[in-house]
Amino acid sequence: MIRSTLLLLTALAIPALGADGLTPTEVVIGQSAPLTGPAAGLGKGMNVGLEAWIAKTNAAGGIHGRTIRLVTVDDQYDPAKCADATGELIEDRKVFALAGFVGTPTCKAAIPVLTEAKVPLIGAFTGAGLLRKDDATGKPHPWVLNLRASYGNETEAIVAHFAKLGKTKIAVFHQNDSFGEAGLKGTEAALKKRNLALAAKGTFERNTVAVKAGLAAIKEAAPDAVVMVGPYTPIAAFLKEAKAIGLTVPMATVSFVGTENLIAAAGADGDGVLISQVVPSPQDATVPLVKEYQEALTVAFPDAKPGYVSLEGYATGKTLGAILDKTGKEPTRAGLVTAAEGLQGLDLGGLTLTFGPEDHQGSDAVFLTVIHQGAAKAVRD
Repeated sequence: MIRSTLLLLTALAIPALGADGLTPTEVVIGQSAPLTGPAAGLGKGMNVGLEAWIAKTNAAGGIHGRTIRLVTVDDQYDPAKCADATGELIEDRKVFALAGFVGTPTCKAAIPVLTEAKVPLIGAFTGAGLLRKDDATGKPHPWVLNLRASYGNETEAIVAHFAKLGKTKIAVFHQNDSFGEAGLKGTEAALKKRNLALAAKGTFERNTVAVKAGLAAIKEAAPDAVVMVGPYTPIAAFLKEAKAIGLTVPMATVSFVGTENLIAAAGADGDGVLISQVVPSPQDATVPLVKEYQEALTVAFPDAKPGYVSLEGYATGKTLGAILDKTGKEPTRAGLVTAAEGLQGLDLGGLTLTFGPEDHQGSDAVFLTVIHQGAAKAVRD
């Protein structure tokens, strides 16, 4: 298994790192993600995808003669630990840039740290608006570059789908933090656009499966559809409890849930759940990006199965690679951001990204899927 964090390197094996994470032959990238705990599947998925891209890239000679090395720290989906991990990666591990962070509350805690150090973060696994716009300036965060569509994009697609089905009483079950609030606000905005109001809302605390109180609040309102905003463990618990008490209305969730993890955790209770995705199906090898990812995954992790999260990790790596290539042979952190802002119509092979000085979100694409017989199938409107 290829994991740079598990390699034992002597001081003589590699040149000494500079303060900016560069040597003449290497670029060091840092990742803070949950590798243990109830959201571990998401962190591991992003890590596997990134490492698969790194293995493929290094086998081809790296970028401008430099190989890529990833250093990953387990933050257990805990904001304080993510802030500490970000500081460790920058100050102690001397990384050049950050990539593949997981979660809204964790990234929220990391942003002040990386902003003060002026270290870019590429491709965080979250669609929250707080990574897309600095409330103080109203402009994109200068050191954050997002690959994926926003939760606003995802919840708009979900509500639009429910509206086509004639659903007008839509409730939200969400994690009680900045992630859940982002999904709630996105849903409310999509409802307002259609002159509808939220039917009800229920919450649960991060890193718990205490879903019964939130479920009770939602059931009392008798909604005809529910949008769920959380990772796979509590969402699976919600689905099981909802079925047990007879709440069987259509339900949907955003991509952060971790599709394959939810399918495994929810079992038959997940059948029929709508999931918005921000990358193409990891099973569809007719998409060039997916075919490339599947081949790289087979080489780097022969026992791993393709999945949405690791595909996004791979796409994040490929985006980082394109930005590094455009930055040139003598990259700087500021130059990395400038190079990204000049990327227009970057085709990853079925997913096209466009950045700019006023737009640090590369893709707006959303793909709707539904769980059917243990697999995520494309929704055909």
